[in-house]
Amino acid sequence: MLGLNEKLMKLEGQGKKIHASIVGAGQMGKGMVSQMMLMKGIIPALVVDIKIEHAIKAYENAGLSKDEIKFVESLEKAQYWMEMGKYVVTDNVEIAAKAEGLDVVIEATGVPEVGARVAMDAIGSKKHIVMLNVETDIVIGPLLKKLADNADVVYTGSAGDEPGAVKELYDFADALGFEVRVIGKGKNNKLDYGCNPDTVLEEANRRGVSPKMLTAFKDGTKTMVEMTAMSNATGFVADIRGGHGPSANVAVLPEIFRLKEEGGILRQYGVVDYVNGVAPGVFVIVTSRLPEVNREMQYLSMGPGPNYVLYRPYHLCSLETPLSAVKAVLDHQSTIVPLGAPVSETIAIAKKDLKAGQYLDGIGGYTVYGTIESAIRAKECGALPLGLINQKSLLKQDVKKGEIITYDMVALDQDSLILQLRKLQDRLL
Repeated sequence: MLGLNEKLMKLEGQGKKIHASIVGAGQMGKGMVSQMMLMKGIIPALVVDIKIEHAIKAYENAGLSKDEIKFVESLEKAQYWMEMGKYVVTDNVEIAAKAEGLDVVIEATGVPEVGARVAMDAIGSKKHIVMLNVETDIVIGPLLKKLADNADVVYTGSAGDEPGAVKELYDFADALGFEVRVIGKGKNNKLDYGCNPDTVLEEANRRGVSPKMLTAFKDGTKTMVEMTAMSNATGFVADIRGGHGPSANVAVLPEIFRLKEEGGILRQYGVVDYVNGVAPGVFVIVTSRLPEVNREMQYLSMGPGPNYVLYRPYHLCSLETPLSAVKAVLDHQSTIVPLGAPVSETIAIAKKDLKAGQYLDGIGGYTVYGTIESAIRAKECGALPLGLINQKSLLKQDVKKGEIITYDMVALDQDSLILQLRKLQDRLL
């Protein structure tokens, strides 16, 4: 991110600003709007949410008065009020991508189907798209990246989210010539595979978060989704299905993430994993084949080697997302994107015994959770990507608790855009 402050200052000095639209005014979207209002050279020109009061609140929290905020239902009105210097709110998601004068679209709903629609609209309108929606990216990110490249716009994941944060560390280490052996993230919720929005409701209310979102964190799905995005951007894979997930502090990570024959837990290097105890940080484990580099690392108090940990003790989530928008617009550069065809998948696992004729409910719900698996093995067993499940997904047979849900077990919603795009991706990549 070096030099972005100077570029934004120059833009501001020229009387210009990057105009961004934000889809989703939940906790992440609200924080992003406020952060963007503090920045030079960029403004959150338009906010979309199905609950208009959330979009209005996002602007009010950022210090805007009611007369600076305009609610619109049409594309024409949105463009008119933006030209008048007003900040626009709407529940019409198409406006986020199709309004003239907008440079970049930021998707922050976390809903796979909505993310697919917003990304396709943005690419079709020749606008850059920043996905603070990893749930969509891990299902159809490779296809969206290809379509964006063809349209000469940037498709990118977000700075500040853990995949983007770990990719910065990975790129730093890789550029220096280190051998990167492990990439990973922290986790601060004890795994509870069977939790659901009812069982977490009291905690969610106490913490002021959505019960569905908290469920996705506590049942491990969110961690698996993030690890899948890390995998698809680097080629690293989970050493075992779901990862090892040891409990540890930062100091011992180089010892734990060694091969088994070296006293560690790994069967191989080139893996992605998570650790209980280092949240909210991200890390990479590196080594060097040259003795002089190792001597220097030891002199710099990086440990005895041969493995060393590079650790970032924070990630600022949506507060950093505007930096990805700026990089996309000014430098035509992404923060994190899939390398090509999926390397890993987040596959669906039954949370409880399920019966034929029962509808599934997707991420953060009552019926399924996600775990990371290599794309090769997922394809071999016909495992269903979690992001393809919605409330119209009908089970065709009984499924036992803990069992992998496969394509042939479910009648999927054929009207789902993300499903149709995934079918296209499977044919092309």
